Amino acid sequence: MILNPATPQRWPAAQTPYEAEALAFCRAWVSGQTAFVLQTSGSTGLPKSITLTRAQMQASAHLTGQTLGLQPGHAALVCLNIRYVAGVMMLIRGLELSMLMTIIEPVGNPLATFDPAQTQFDFTAFVPLQLQTMLEQSPDKLPILNRMKAILVGGAATSPALEQALQAIEAPVFATYGMTETVSHIALRRLNGVDRQDLFTALDGVELGIDERGCLHITSAATNFQRVQTNDVVQLMNVSTGSPSCFKLLGRADTIINTGGVKVQPEQLERIIANQLAKVGLSPRLFVAGLPDERLGQRLVVFFENQGIPNDTWLLIQQAIRQQIGPYAVVREVITLPKFQETPTGKVDQARTIARYH
Repeated sequence: MILNPATPQRWPAAQTPYEAEALAFCRAWVSGQTAFVLQTSGSTGLPKSITLTRAQMQASAHLTGQTLGLQPGHAALVCLNIRYVAGVMMLIRGLELSMLMTIIEPVGNPLATFDPAQTQFDFTAFVPLQLQTMLEQSPDKLPILNRMKAILVGGAATSPALEQALQAIEAPVFATYGMTETVSHIALRRLNGVDRQDLFTALDGVELGIDERGCLHITSAATNFQRVQTNDVVQLMNVSTGSPSCFKLLGRADTIINTGGVKVQPEQLERIIANQLAKVGLSPRLFVAGLPDERLGQRLVVFFENQGIPNDTWLLIQQAIRQQIGPYAVVREVITLPKFQETPTGKVDQARTIARYH
């Protein structure tokens, strides 16, 4: 379905229930509706409903447009689930910035049906799995990606192997940081090209700080100038200037594993493991968890999806963890499962995956 925000009176009729949902939201927005109820994804807690105001969503959309240089008449591909904030905000960016929108139902390979010679999109947003699928299965679609002004990728962390594969894309690709409460992203990290970065940079007007746990809090027009406290442990940069604008994401405070009295951030281990696997051409989905243990309280376990790890590679991984963090953080137990459980937005549902294992 293609929608031109300039001519809502000529919008086509919906052909599927999903198109009907997208069309209903767009008509509600054009009518001037002032508040919208969105559902969180449930990836970091129980799913819940959040009411966002029109002003908050407009502020977020225009800030993204300003940051990425999006202009009226640009073409946007909307291929994220419009039942959640990332997809909804793609619709609002299209409407607010007067971009021609091509709306498709979320699939693993969003470009599969598009002709590289006849397709021009200027802007889109993907989840990592979509980008990985396209690069692996449809290298002939690369010209479509290369012609874009900007590509966002969010909803889950990008693996080291995917970040390496993204170097084949000429258009700028940005990892996003944000959540439903912040009306999608409030910070970006360039993933490819000579300008690739390790740090997230906050968008203009976004104020950052940390609490006593080292967890990020955010204040911006998109949060209605209310402080949003996260459980994300970060390292703030540029603190000496009095207004930090960059940060390194370390992990979540509520995922810390206490093993033998030592606190371990599992995301740090996951990055080391993924980096080592990428060196030998492996990129399975994985996560590190703490399972109950009578002696340690929690023991460190890594879960892999549908891929065994060669013993010599695993020994190198353990050595890297020992060198970079310490012997207390070395993961000694590996569990391989055929398929991880997922949230409705395609993120790994660790709690349900572990429950199925047990």
